[in-house]
Amino acid sequence: QVAFKMYLGVTASVSCSSAAGNEFSLILDKNPLVDFVEELPAERASLCYCNLLCGVIRGALEMVHLAAEVTFLQDKLKGDAVTEIGIVFLKNTEDKKHKRN
Repeated sequence: QVAFKMYLGVTASVSCSSAAGNEFSLILDKNPLVDFVEELPAERASLCYCNLLCGVIRGALEMVHLAAEVTFLQDKLKGDAVTEIGIVFLKNTEDKKHKRN
C-alpha cells in the first residue's frame, strides 16, 4: 500500500477474496494513468491501457520469488467505479541454496 502512495500518489485498499489466502484484490479509488486517456476508440475497446500496473506488480512479486497472476478485474476506462487489480499467488518459487566451498 505504501508503494502506491510513494510512486503513484494514490492509496490502495486490499480486499481478500479467497479463504485459502492466496487471492486478493487491490482497489484504487483513483488511477493516475487514466488521466492521460480521454476515451478509448470503439475499435480498441478490448485494450487494457493500464495493464502496465499489472506488469509492475507481477515483476515486483517475482523479485521476491512469488509467482502470481495479476489481472484487471475492473477498470475506470471501461466505465467501472474503481480500478480493481486481482492477484492470485500461484506458488512460491524456492530460493536455491548455495553451498560454500
